Amino acid sequence: MSSLAVVAIIAGVISLGCWVASLITGDTSWVDRIWSIAPVIYLWVFAAYSHFDARVTVMAVLVTVWGIRLTFNFARRGGYTGTEDYRWAVLRSRMSKWQFWLFNLFFIVIYQNLLLVLITLPGYTAQRDPGGFGVLDVVLAVAFLAFLAGEATADQQQWEFHARKTAGQTSTRFCTTGLFHYSRHPNYFFEQAQWWVIYLFGAVAAGAILQPTIVGAVLLTLLFVGSTKFTESLTLSKYPEYADYQHTTSAQIPLPAKRRRTAAA
Repeated sequence: MSSLAVVAIIAGVISLGCWVASLITGDTSWVDRIWSIAPVIYLWVFAAYSHFDARVTVMAVLVTVWGIRLTFNFARRGGYTGTEDYRWAVLRSRMSKWQFWLFNLFFIVIYQNLLLVLITLPGYTAQRDPGGFGVLDVVLAVAFLAFLAGEATADQQQWEFHARKTAGQTSTRFCTTGLFHYSRHPNYFFEQAQWWVIYLFGAVAAGAILQPTIVGAVLLTLLFVGSTKFTESLTLSKYPEYADYQHTTSAQIPLPAKRRRTAAA
């Protein structure tokens, strides 16, 4: 059995588990709870099938560090306590019961689990095209860790802001300082950047920049673009002043203040 078949079977079991759990509990956030875990499993499957080739193993280690950090951040926000993502509740209220049932099955469960497989497929490319671990791999590993540090910093700044907000120690109702002074969603930017680096690892292994596995990175980016628009529409309905923040701050890519204001003008 190939590594890809093993990953497909695991993904199928995870998808079925998320689907059944959502039906039993009425909570549709089960995919969120495995988001930082499933890709780690998939990368280690590819690493094992490569007989722990240096490049694939480094990819698996990097994604494992990513998974540990993201799992920690999700857990401290109460993600594993049975709290459903508030956005799903909003969509449920806007759809009929059968519409949301289909949305849960096809988008939340099937599509998102498929996406988790797609973003890890560069590991399969690297497994099939083993080669020497070179300078480009080192550069990519450093870039991944830099983006990981950026996301960790953004999440920590947001965590600390909400702690101050809860204590009544802030003058604003949403975070606009630190990395959030340069981007409204810096954590989103750094998250996507890490998976584009994983894609580039596969491209280096194959010896060509354009690979079919780019589909995963592209779809992940589109998911974040759509998620940003929907999340911000909800934020804007609660905080009208958020419109000013939108006009002066880049949506995801961190940009210098002067450049942002010039572009907005």
